[in-house]
Formats: sequence, structure tokens, C-alpha cells
Amino acid sequence: MGRGTRIRENDGKVFFTVMDFRKATNHFADPDFDGDPVQIYNPEIDDPITPPDVSDEDIEAQGLDPEEFANQLSSTPNISMDTDETEIKKYYVDNVKVSVASERVQYYGKDGKLITESLKQYSKDNILREYTTLSGFKEKWNNTSKKEELISELAENGIFIEALREEVGYDIDAFDLICHIAFDQPPLTRKERADNVKKRNYFAKYGGQAREVLESLLEKYVKDGVASIEDGSVLKLTPPLSSLGVLLSWLELLVKK
Repeated sequence: MGRGTRIRENDGKVFFTVMDFRKATNHFADPDFDGDPVQIYNPEIDDPITPPDVSDEDIEAQGLDPEEFANQLSSTPNISMDTDETEIKKYYVDNVKVSVASERVQYYGKDGKLITESLKQYSKDNILREYTTLSGFKEKWNNTSKKEELISELAENGIFIEALREEVGYDIDAFDLICHIAFDQPPLTRKERADNVKKRNYFAKYGGQAREVLESLLEKYVKDGVASIEDGSVLKLTPPLSSLGVLLSWLELLVKK
């Protein structure tokens, strides 16, 4: 319930699908939330996901014409999609395989206006507006204890990390993505960064459990990114870290380093 449920007829968006895993749509039956419901449908396990046919009276109560409403339903295509991480997406409309002739993705900036230039250039301009130099951005990054907070702050300023990853085509962490987009630095992947740490033999000065912890954290970073290791809970929940039995306060200090 929000932007996804807004109809935009001028853009061809005349319907939407709600997939409710948290029973949020129960609010539709709450008069204090959204007025009296036109129809309440609570399917059992074996019942169809769509409600039974509504009466003309129900449709008219919503200010709609029953005949026009029926025409809209009959003209709405059934669109489905098969996906496989190793294959190209396959689309079907009414069980007929189709291909995507063209695709356009558009974004709105922090001012609420449509971004007309490339997302990469728009993001670069916004980053440079906030951080004029690479050293200035690095200082901000290093002094921010929670990187997720900085990433959220960047999003508020029109810098969309996930969308940028798709556009540049590199699966790199937020720090390297920003350095690449705004300051023309090489796009180092998390694995390349981890390999550089190993080549410098940085962990050689640690031994025993301390080294095992650092190596485990490094592998966690390669897999899930920096945000996954800045939370102290990773030390309790992530094997083998959770079974090492080292003092938590000391481990949290290592994570921040």
C-alpha cells in the first residue's frame, strides 16, 4: 500500500498485483483505516487466490460502471516470467512466449523531477556536489561507523547504489562503486580487495583465533559486502565466528577496523 498501488493511466499503469505475506491487506477491512470495505475475502489454504465474482452493486458502490469494469478485466493480459540465474529471463503473455523489444528505466531525483540524463552522470554530479575530492569522500567513509547510514544518506541525495551497479555492470561494493563513478578509480571487486589484503600478508602479525576471526570476516565481506560485517551481531550468528569463544568486545573492535 503506497506508490505501487497508484494508478498512472497516462503511463499505461492501470492495474497492480498485491502479494501479501504479512497480512497487511487486512487493513482494507478496517473501517478506521480505509473506510468500510466493499468486499472482504479471506481464502482458506485450498481456495483460489482471487475473490469470488463481485456483484454489480459492489462495483457501482465504488463509482464504476459494471460493463466497463468487466471489459477492463477481460482485456488485462496474464503476464508471467520464468527466471534462472544462469539464463536470460523469459516472458510469457497469456502463455505465449514473447521477447522484450526495448526497455526503459527511469528514476526520479531528490527534487521529485524525472532524471533526463544518464543515471551514471546524474549520480556523479551529486557525489561531487557532496564530496569534491576523493580524499574527502574517503575521510567521510572512514569516519562513518555504520556504512549503511552513509549509503542511506547518499540515497536521499539521489545516489542509488543498486541501480548504479546494474548500470555499470560491476558487482562491486558501495565504496568502490562511488570511487569508480565519481573519481574514475578502477572498479575493484570485493574479491580483488580481499586478495590484495592477502597478498600484503596483513594478517601475518596475528595468530590463533585472532587470525581465524579476521579471515572469516574477510570471507564474509567478499560474500555479502562491508555492511554485513559492521554489525556486531555477525560475531554471534555467523559460523565459524559464533563458535570461536573469543571476547565479543574485542571482536567488535576488529570488525570496526
